Amino acid sequence: MNFNRFPLRAGHAARAFINNSRGATIAERVDALNALSIQDAGRVLSGMPLDYAVNILDRPELRNAAEILALISAEDAARLLHGMSNDRVADVLLELDGETRARLFSSLDEPVRIAIQHLMGYPPRTAGGIMTTEFVSVPDSWTVAQTLDHVRQVERSRETVYAIYVLDEASHALMHVVTLRRLITGEPEASILSVAQKGTPVSADPLMKQEDVARLIRKHDLLALPVTDDHGQVLGIVTVDDVIDTMISDTTEAAQKFGGMEALGQPYMKIGFAGMIRKRAGWLAALFLGEMLTASAMQHFEGELEKAVVLTLFIPLIMSSGGNSGSQATSLIIRALALGELKLSDWWKVLLRELPTGIVLGAILGLVGFVRIVFWQSAGFYDYGPHWQMVAITVFAALIGIVTFGSICGSMLPFVLQKLRLDPASASAPFVATLVDVTGLVIYFSVALLILSGTLL
Repeated sequence: MNFNRFPLRAGHAARAFINNSRGATIAERVDALNALSIQDAGRVLSGMPLDYAVNILDRPELRNAAEILALISAEDAARLLHGMSNDRVADVLLELDGETRARLFSSLDEPVRIAIQHLMGYPPRTAGGIMTTEFVSVPDSWTVAQTLDHVRQVERSRETVYAIYVLDEASHALMHVVTLRRLITGEPEASILSVAQKGTPVSADPLMKQEDVARLIRKHDLLALPVTDDHGQVLGIVTVDDVIDTMISDTTEAAQKFGGMEALGQPYMKIGFAGMIRKRAGWLAALFLGEMLTASAMQHFEGELEKAVVLTLFIPLIMSSGGNSGSQATSLIIRALALGELKLSDWWKVLLRELPTGIVLGAILGLVGFVRIVFWQSAGFYDYGPHWQMVAITVFAALIGIVTFGSICGSMLPFVLQKLRLDPASASAPFVATLVDVTGLVIYFSVALLILSGTLL
């Protein structure tokens, strides 16, 4: 296989790759190719046997597959695409611009084009969007021996052979699932139905969200989940490795959003300087504007601060405690929503749970703050003034209120965002912390006015 647009002589990086990766596994070569430029990666692939190059391009971990295919001739690209799994081909083509996609798409055989077009029609992050159409199915009239012969013939062109789908011979609707283990232990002349699993097969709708697909696979301990239409006919299957790949991508995006920024969508070292600024500046500016409200709150209580400067000593303590409790709560609730442990209608249960939890946690932190003031005053480390006991009580009471508010705010915000059809991960820890910082100051000085009025204030 020769890549027409590449010179015959490989570059230094390509030659080094070939010399250093002898005996390496497919996964190791994919990692090594990711470190090369697109041109050098193409040269390396051009020097490999077709089957080996297809195996590498078939791996979702290869980051520049679309760009590499865009550089080569339609004839070479067609050979590679025909060898790749249909779901991977659909993913790669979707990454290309319209002109290149049309050029490569037209090079495919008609059956492959139909299958790819079918896959590309489903929304991303759905069962249809991540399924593959390459699965093993047999009619219900076959025997165990016929099925085994069929598996031997098609196994190289199928995503997995660990699950065989038994279809009604007339309607082609899914009837049963046979595991490979049951198949090879069955009597050769026995009906395939004799080794099929009992009960109705577990299946997914093509528009089912990938999170729900992952839950079904985990719940029923499956290696593959069939995707069926309204008539029960199998459209494709979602394998456990497909779910893992997509969930890793989603987890990466969620982790980045938790840090208070827009998801990068690319590996860290691949995104340009301008792109990095765009992804981070917006959220930082929004958080900064939110924190400016903290200054406004302090200005509102300027008179109280002048009378009792000692109160300013505990502002960092108060703000961080509220933000931490809110961040804890929002992290727990977002994860529970993602795993399906909580539904939108469970918000009131969470509220009733977080209210006493926040009070107890606030009392624990308040007690620690109270003891600290008493100890520092008694040991002579710092003089909090003649009314130090009242200051200690103020800190104690304020922490109860602030931590409780932080827990409630952090736990309810994901529900609000989900109700508005927004990503709950947007309720990131920095966002919650900023919100609780402002309200925490208001609670702190309101409690101080209530307790210290007539003494320090």
